Amino acid sequence: MAIGLIIIGDEILSGKRADKHFSRVVELLSARELQLGWAEYIGDQRARITATLCRTFAGGDIVFCCGGIGATPDDHTRQCAAAALGLPLALHPEAKAKIQERITEMAVEAGVAPDLDSPENLHRLKMGEFPQGARIIPNPYNKIPGFSFDRHHFVPGFPVMAGPMIESVLDAEYAHLFHREARLEKSVLVFDAVESHLTPLMEAIEAEFALIKIFSLPSVGDAQTRRHIELGVKGEPAQVEAAFAKMLDGLKSLGANLSQNS
Repeated sequence: MAIGLIIIGDEILSGKRADKHFSRVVELLSARELQLGWAEYIGDQRARITATLCRTFAGGDIVFCCGGIGATPDDHTRQCAAAALGLPLALHPEAKAKIQERITEMAVEAGVAPDLDSPENLHRLKMGEFPQGARIIPNPYNKIPGFSFDRHHFVPGFPVMAGPMIESVLDAEYAHLFHREARLEKSVLVFDAVESHLTPLMEAIEAEFALIKIFSLPSVGDAQTRRHIELGVKGEPAQVEAAFAKMLDGLKSLGANLSQNS
């Protein structure tokens, strides 16, 4: 079972807004010794969103989906989730109460009497229409909830709301997955090297140690650091230590110019 992230919105794909969800989700998962398995970006296209959710609902992954759960014409995620599940949309009673609570607060702040039956406020209730059988995700920022269905969790496209909501879902539903596997990462900078020259060493180490992965991150360098490759090992701590020691020995035997990074 992997953890996936879907980020929805034309504004991300057009560059009008920079995505902040990805880095925040990686941070939240890393703090719990979890890791993102995959991520997808999708524009505001109903057919594509529905097809994506059909595929991910059919799998067994935990999925966080950011964006498109409002009530404007370019918000399609609620409807697409219902279509992917073959379920009708239904106004969730807890969501209705939270939305009306927010409407009342906004009216009081404006110094007017709340009119819950006005066309505008009735339209706002659409933000509480979720696939039938969904459960809500509380929103501590403005009380307009997201929703969960099975292992899929849908939150707004605003990072200030999405981050705390995803964190609450992780802690409430997936604490049993936290810190299950001790992991370690160690790396070294290899200056002025060519990856093809180092590949046999990498392959030999991965073949010997089953519980680690080798990574190689080339860099063209900058004003502070000349061209280099960050070469490292990550995985089960004991094997990482042994594999990294073997890596250092192998690099030294190749005459590599090294600067240990971690």
